[in-house]
Amino acid sequence: MRIATTIDEVREQIAQWKAAGRTVGLVPTMGYLHEGHQSLMDAARQACDAVVVSVFVNPIQFGPNEDFDNYPRDLERDAELCEAHGVDLVFHPSADEMYPAGFNTYVTADALAETLCGASRPGHFRGVCTVVTKLFNIVQPDLAFFGQKDAQQLAIVKGMVRDLNLPVRVVGCPIVREDDGLAKSSRNTYLSAAERQAALVLSRAVAAGQRAVEAGERDAHALKRLMLDILESEPLARVDYLEVVDGLTMQPVERIGSAALVALAVYIGSTRLIDNFIFEEPPCC
Repeated sequence: MRIATTIDEVREQIAQWKAAGRTVGLVPTMGYLHEGHQSLMDAARQACDAVVVSVFVNPIQFGPNEDFDNYPRDLERDAELCEAHGVDLVFHPSADEMYPAGFNTYVTADALAETLCGASRPGHFRGVCTVVTKLFNIVQPDLAFFGQKDAQQLAIVKGMVRDLNLPVRVVGCPIVREDDGLAKSSRNTYLSAAERQAALVLSRAVAAGQRAVEAGERDAHALKRLMLDILESEPLARVDYLEVVDGLTMQPVERIGSAALVALAVYIGSTRLIDNFIFEEPPCC
């Protein structure tokens, strides 16, 4: 496995693979990899001839009071995990490599980025769209793999690929959870023992919401009240948002139909965690 730190190195390797007719899969990450990332690598390994994992804590998707400086980083550990999962190339650029002096071009998603995390974190998705577009241009992947835990990000990237006619297929992969239900996240490492226990309130609310919808609940307000009651029962939890939206447009809905996204962001102490589920209407016959 090779670790590249420059765009030129990546392009040289990609050119060799393309000349040999090899398909390329990309897994974009900010590092501090966990089982969720590993599931993306495994999906890429199964689908593609060559796999690239980017490890880059993207400064332009963090707000001024967010955790960029404290975001966990461990390239040696990440590289070992990548090699164990059959990754061929790790791209680990510096911020200056990705955003050289005078950088002044950004990609935005407008309506899709105005709700949920976009409302709570202004400018976040501009940073995401910009870095993902750059990675697509650098790596030229045939397929790119993203986790469903970041459901809004996944929808935005799919829309961006469609709107800009980018020659890549975006693959969404299921949420990976701890044995006790907590969604895997690099930010879980911020949690104290008490906060880690308190964080289970997110998956309890998600599970209760799923059961209610499967039992026939279709009123979005009633579903939100049910889930909010669970979240608000935890003293260490502070709800940022809990919304029921259309899974394609990210706009709020009153009635829950097929492909509705139920998404939440909750602070446990100072750590912001997200979770969600998507409801797919069962076939009528």
